[in-house]
Amino acid sequence: MPDDVLSRNDIESLLRSLDGGAAPATPIAPAAKTEAKKPAPKVRVLAYDFKRPERIGKEQMRALQSLHDGFSKNVGASLSAVIRSIVEVRLISIDQLTYSEFVYSLEIPTCFNLLKPLPLEGNWILDISPSLLYPIIDRMLGGNVGADSALKRPLSEIELRLAARISNVFLRELEVAWSNVVELKIEVERVESNPQLVQIVPPNEVVIMVCFELSLGAIRGRANLCIPFNTIERVGSRLTSNSWVGYGSIRSNSETASTLASRLDGSMADVIVTLARSTIKSADLFDLEVGDIISTEKDVSHPLEVEIANRTKFHASAGSFKGRKAIQIEQILNAKKE
Repeated sequence: MPDDVLSRNDIESLLRSLDGGAAPATPIAPAAKTEAKKPAPKVRVLAYDFKRPERIGKEQMRALQSLHDGFSKNVGASLSAVIRSIVEVRLISIDQLTYSEFVYSLEIPTCFNLLKPLPLEGNWILDISPSLLYPIIDRMLGGNVGADSALKRPLSEIELRLAARISNVFLRELEVAWSNVVELKIEVERVESNPQLVQIVPPNEVVIMVCFELSLGAIRGRANLCIPFNTIERVGSRLTSNSWVGYGSIRSNSETASTLASRLDGSMADVIVTLARSTIKSADLFDLEVGDIISTEKDVSHPLEVEIANRTKFHASAGSFKGRKAIQIEQILNAKKE
């Protein structure tokens, strides 16, 4: 009978039910297909290491970069004056890392200075490589700087006293460099040869490592400054404020001008007075004798040129004073008009 005949759809439904399938779904509209194929928006995923959290902003790192770049130039000039030999100091890098990573990156033995930066809380570290420190000590004792000066042993008592002079240069220039941020009085609490014996902060605490390269002739070595972030956290805002001023040109004021003038008062300067200029043959020059007269084209009424440090500063007239040859200043050249 017609009612007992199965349609094609009924047959497919029975076959799917036998295979464990479900009834055919409703056909998807073309608009729905387009929406399903739309790609998901790309999300940028950045890896974050909880053992090394970056607590210092980029602006603060740039400020520290400028600060210690000026410090490296000044400390190089000061070290050159102390050991009487040219020392070049260059800032290599400023990085954020954990205290344990900083300690295990140092060689043993080393000159590990534990610093107290008053009025800040906590301690800083100044590490000077022995490969550089021993040649400097040899130079301070009158020896020559050679590659064989580097030794692998802790400093003796005498060498510690000589090394303290080098460390004091770093500390003095460090106080000057940080004066625009905070007035510091940095002292050395003690000196260790094994950095792993000193624990100033927890191993996972974030520190700032400022790395310098020092060159003394053919000798090169490194000095590292370790600043735990918790010691400068309360003054960190000053590193990003507009009032912070790094090393650069500073406009002079009346106070600095008077200070400079007082220091120059006792300076000696060469004064040269040019009476006239003329040309003469070489043969006549060699035949000159005492009492000979050289004629020039300059009129006697024309002023004389007075030079100081090879720069013409005055016009003057010739004369005598108390029986001695003298000049009288007639005009000041390049004078600033009030």
